[in-house]
Order: sequence, then structure tokens, then C-alpha cells
Amino acid sequence: MIEAAGKRDAQRRVDRIRAFREELAELEREGALLLPAAQKASLDAHLDATLAALTAEFDVDTTETQKQFSWGMRIASTLGGVALCAAVVLFFHRIWGFLTTPLQVAVLILTPLLALAATEFAARRERTLYYASLLSLVALGACVLNLNVLGTIFNLTPGRGALLVWSAFALALAYAYRLRLPLAAGLVCLVGFIAASFASLWGWHWLSFPQRPENFLIGGVLLAAAALTTVNPIGKRGYREFGPVYQMIALLTLFLAILILSEKGQISYLPWSEHMVEGIYQVMGFAVAGITVWLGIRAGFSIAVNLGAGFFLILLYLRFYHWWWDWMPGHFFFLVIGLISLGLLAVFRKLRARMAGAAW
Repeated sequence: MIEAAGKRDAQRRVDRIRAFREELAELEREGALLLPAAQKASLDAHLDATLAALTAEFDVDTTETQKQFSWGMRIASTLGGVALCAAVVLFFHRIWGFLTTPLQVAVLILTPLLALAATEFAARRERTLYYASLLSLVALGACVLNLNVLGTIFNLTPGRGALLVWSAFALALAYAYRLRLPLAAGLVCLVGFIAASFASLWGWHWLSFPQRPENFLIGGVLLAAAALTTVNPIGKRGYREFGPVYQMIALLTLFLAILILSEKGQISYLPWSEHMVEGIYQVMGFAVAGITVWLGIRAGFSIAVNLGAGFFLILLYLRFYHWWWDWMPGHFFFLVIGLISLGLLAVFRKLRARMAGAAW
């Protein structure tokens, strides 16, 4: 599945060619650059040949309209995969009572295998991987259904190991076919497994892990560390397109856990007072957001910068609400918030201008 990575590199090159042609046309209109007719024709022929070769090999989008259709196809494949998963579950629920136990077990084992075979078939015949992505979601849904129903049939006690199995299956799909949706699902299951294991270490039942947001902090930190290696691959075997997925899942896990604890200190493991715990996580939240933005700017991770800045603003506005809402008139409160937002906008513009100057 090396083509998937090549396709993204090819798409970036196509975007650069389109931007180059637009800028060249603008320079010609302004009279800043006028190429001789022979040189212009040679350049156009070379660019057209490059676009044709990239399109033939990687099926890239050469126009903005094609890009919009591609986004629609991605959304359609995702919704189609979810719909097919629901159809499989509802169909089995309808006919389940008419099947014998051996036949039920056989169906549960064969369903994910058939979906996996269909994913392999689609991946070998379609370069864009839209159908493979759709079928991979069906395979993952069948795997989840498999373990749940088998446990019910044989009256097995639910265990957190199921989360690890689902994560391994989803990650195997993601890395085998370079699919980001199974990757996201696998990482979410992995974070859930780590959180459930951490809850068990504290003496809680593993199913209670969502009640303590601190259970998710370790998983978020581990994924954040993994993101650094994922977006900085060694050689050609790296999965560069997976970097943003790792960043998003890791940062959302960390930010949501810290945000909840900064508002509800009573659900923390820490043995201190509620207000002290909330204060600790509020300070931690601002620190983590600032470090995330700083590291994101230095490394060029736009997702990290955007999520870090957004989390910082959410924490800041929540502090303003707790500090001022009870005693400040509503209209004056929103006026102050608006003025502060304008101030932050000015600061961000200056930082952006400095970054642009440093880039030049």
C-alpha cells in the first residue's frame, strides 16, 4: 500500500503546480514576468505531462471541483461504512433466534473474515481506497460484534481485553492499507484499554474508567509521544499521513480530561480539596495548551497549534465566567469578553506577522 503515501505526495505536487500556474498568470497580467512564447509552450507542455502522469498513476485531483467531489466521496464512504455496520447488526438481530449455536458461532467468525477479504479485494483494485475504507469499517464493526455476541452466547464475563483486541484489529487494518478511519478507531480503543487498566490498578471495576478522567491522561501522553515519531518517519517506510490522526486523538484525550478535572475536582484521584484540585488542573491546562502551541509552531504541526489555541481560549473564557458572571451585569460581561477577544486577535496577528518575517 505504498501508493497511498505516494498519492498524498503527488496531490501536494499537483497543488503546487496549480498554484504556480495561477501566480505565473498573475505576474503576466501585471507585466512583471513575460516568458517567450516558445519557453511558455515548453513549460506548459512539461506541466501538462506531469499532471497527466500523476493523474494516471495516483488518480489525484487536478482542479478545485475534483477536490470538492473527493471530500464528498470521503464523507459518503464513512457514512456508508457506518450504515453497513448498522445493517449487519440489525440483520443478525432479526434472524439470530432462528440459528443454532454452532451456526451462530460460524457466522460470527466468518463475517469479519469476509469483510476483511472484501477490503483486500477493493484495495487491490482501487487506488483511492474509498471502497476499502468503507469495507474496513464493516470489518471492524463485525469484529466488535463478534466478541460481544460470543461473550453473550457462552456467558463470559466482559473484560477490558476486548478493547485491546478491537484496537489491534483496527490498527492492523490501518497500517496494512494506510486508512485513517480505522487508525482513529484503533487509537480510541487503545486509549480506552489503557484507561480501564489504570482504573483497575486503583481498585475500581474496569467498566468505571470513564468516571475518572485521570485514567485517560496516560494514554493521551503515550499517543502524543507516538505522534512525534509518526510525523517524523525514518526513510520511506514512515506513515506521514498518520501524524495528524495521532496528534488529534492524543490532544483531544489530554485536553478533555484536563478540562473536566478543572471543572469537577471531586472526581479526581488526588486526595486534596476540590478547589485545590481544580486549581492544579487549571494551571496544568494553560501550561499544556501553551506548550502545545509552542511545539506545534516549531515543528509545523497545524493541528497541534489549532487545538492548543482553542483549548487555551476555552479555559480562559471558563475562568472569566467563574470569576465575573455572578456579580457582573450580563451586557457588561459580554462587552468585556468581546474586548478581550479583540485584544487576543491583535496579539495573534502580531505573532503571525513575526512568524512570517522569520520564515522570510
